[in-house]
Amino acid sequence: MIRVLVVDDDYHVAHAHALSVAKLPGFEVVGQAHSGTEAQELVGSTAPDLLLLDMYLPDFDGLDLVRRLTASGGLVPDFLLVTAARDIESVRTAMQLGAFYYLVKPFTFAALREQLEAYRAWAQHAQTAPEADQETIDALYRMRSTAPRRPPATQSLQPTMAKVLDIVASAPQPIGATEVAAILGASRPTAQRYLATLVRKRFLDLDLAYGSTGRPEHRYVRRRT
Repeated sequence: MIRVLVVDDDYHVAHAHALSVAKLPGFEVVGQAHSGTEAQELVGSTAPDLLLLDMYLPDFDGLDLVRRLTASGGLVPDFLLVTAARDIESVRTAMQLGAFYYLVKPFTFAALREQLEAYRAWAQHAQTAPEADQETIDALYRMRSTAPRRPPATQSLQPTMAKVLDIVASAPQPIGATEVAAILGASRPTAQRYLATLVRKRFLDLDLAYGSTGRPEHRYVRRRT
């Protein structure tokens, strides 16, 4: 079981990421931290294998957390960046510090799942290899450098709209704009606009669910072709 600590300053985003991780077999969320200091403490108390790490934290950034953990001489978990930081210097530094991957927000559940599954395969291979001969080392590097697959059905869409489509397509049941917004890392009105456009483009179907108030709630599903 791969133990994951989710680190994000936004409580709602951290919760959404934790729910996403918990859906995947072989992963266990051991905690959620909302600052660098809290994350450092939880690393010591929960001993995670992997950090799902945001760059922007209220006290110091995610890469500083990795540096502090390294300097402390204690456990330094593997880490996967999930961040809105797009500057090349952050990407280069993350690579230099050993980030398994760098996911730019907003991203879909499918994109996160792909990288977590890649990490799981990499970790299993690293743990079961009898020795670090050149063949094993080459295999481990190849597993880390494999580019993510892009679903062909979304190639004609603007990138964020394609991410919204992937979120809905990956959901186990009809999903609402609030849930989509949390996964996307955007506001509910923004998610609603993308969802409405995807309905108009006939990528999604609108499913009206009536709650306890009797008022319809808009839920969305991938259109069947």
